[in-house]
Amino acid sequence: MSTRIRYAVPLVLVAVLLLTARSGATCRVEEAGDVQITRILYDGEVFRTEADEYVEITNTGTEAQNLEGWVLRDISEGYPSFTFPSYVLAPGATVRVYTNEDHPEYGGFSFGFGNPVWNNSDPDTAALFDAEGREISRRSY
Repeated sequence: MSTRIRYAVPLVLVAVLLLTARSGATCRVEEAGDVQITRILYDGEVFRTEADEYVEITNTGTEAQNLEGWVLRDISEGYPSFTFPSYVLAPGATVRVYTNEDHPEYGGFSFGFGNPVWNNSDPDTAALFDAEGREISRRSY
């Protein structure tokens, strides 16, 4: 067997493995569509700051999803935005991002914004983007 043929077979195998890995990554991105903004509580009860407002995000799929690097943004105003640290959202689980409160039972996430984020009288829109910047979910009220 020539040297050229002997090395060609492993190179073909490497190419197949790379293509398989890439297609697997694509499947995970498609599964990210199972992560949805399911609620916006836009009229908080905390006087002036409405720190208790939140956006609820739910994993409706059957696979866990790491939200690291994902961004939640008020796209009506363009700000504020919240970038998730490494956080795995289990299937069927929800997480909330509050305006300016910390609730560990819902993930413990907050915009850390001292003013109300969501307009109470005008429709407003929240959008969730994955770590590559693709819009995954959008919700208005």
